[in-house]
Amino acid sequence: MKEKKEKLNAKNKILLSLCGALIGFINGFFGGGGGMICVPLLEKVLHLDNKYSHATAIAVIFPISLVSAIIYMLSGNLKTLPLVTVGSGVVLGGILGSYLLKFLPSKMVRIIFVFIMLAGGIRLLF
Repeated sequence: MKEKKEKLNAKNKILLSLCGALIGFINGFFGGGGGMICVPLLEKVLHLDNKYSHATAIAVIFPISLVSAIIYMLSGNLKTLPLVTVGSGVVLGGILGSYLLKFLPSKMVRIIFVFIMLAGGIRLLF
């Protein structure tokens, strides 16, 4: 599916920049989670299809995640064993997830995303 090209006005550019700063802050402060804001933002402001929103969010989050990880490592807040074990699973899961994204319908991706967000929110409450 090819997305329509849309020019952004100055107001939307400023809005996206501010939201990008918020996403970066949340990702850096909590060590992740910026994608939960980035995906809906890309869908609502840029009118991207769900699949494009998820793929773009990953690309947007990657650089700040890398920088944050380096800062955490330099400040001594990173443990090697979880990094290697969980990191291996994240890499494998990321490969599988990005591969499946090509084949799943956008509606199914949206439903999965909603359930993961709900489960995370409920888990935080209890």
